[in-house]
Amino acid sequence: MIALTMPLRALFEVNSRLLAIGRWIAGVLIGLMTAVILYQVLMRYAFNAAPTWSEEAARFMMLWMTGLIAPSGYRWGGFVAIDTVVRVLPRVAATLLSLFLLVLAFTVLVIGLSIGIDEVTGFAGSFKTAALYYPVFGAEGLEFEKMPRSWMMLSLVVGVALMISVNVELILRTLIAFLSPETKTPVDTAAFSAGAD
Repeated sequence: MIALTMPLRALFEVNSRLLAIGRWIAGVLIGLMTAVILYQVLMRYAFNAAPTWSEEAARFMMLWMTGLIAPSGYRWGGFVAIDTVVRVLPRVAATLLSLFLLVLAFTVLVIGLSIGIDEVTGFAGSFKTAALYYPVFGAEGLEFEKMPRSWMMLSLVVGVALMISVNVELILRTLIAFLSPETKTPVDTAAFSAGAD
């Protein structure tokens, strides 16, 4: 069993640190996104001067916030799930079904990662955003260039890569639960109840 518990503990530690950083950044992003949207509403309706950049900036932050928080939700069981069948099956059958579904999810996530990488490195990623700029030091000092859309699409790659890592952790947990139900596995103390239990 040590062949499964050691990789699980190592992956658990890596995931815990990465997901904690992701949750912190996502929290900052949702605050900034809210401020940008409120600024846009104020400028549009109070001063009749809607900024051109605010909607695109809010969308950029929303995509990154989603990509960074979704893996924690996946780890904690916060996604929508129909688990009635798993609950009524005997332990062995339920564990095997869970394992099958996790392997299926892993396959879908790997395909999603491939699509995300293609989007970032392919034709779509070569375009620039319409209204977002970032500073660069050029020949004439500080200049501003349009932000590449690939930076926005990279949120998909990061989010799916983190979800693959979480998925492997969940597969290891399920294998341990199947082979040795009495073995204790590490618990994510940051998790909060996301289900309706």
